[in-house]
Amino acid sequence: MPKMKTNSGAKKRFDVTGTGKIKRKHAYKRHILTKKTTKQKRNLTYFGLVSDVDKPRVKKMLVM
Repeated sequence: MPKMKTNSGAKKRFDVTGTGKIKRKHAYKRHILTKKTTKQKRNLTYFGLVSDVDKPRVKKMLVM
């Protein structure tokens, strides 16, 4: 049986922490930033965590 391949889109978007949590970037920070408040843009800067519901799907893509 061949090796499992990591989803190349997922490996660019997600990162696994030392404790096994999966980090992700926030959406809505790419364009049309003029109408967003400074507070909203600042809060979108920081990393978020993948929710528990989506974790199995992301782990499968990352072949963990």
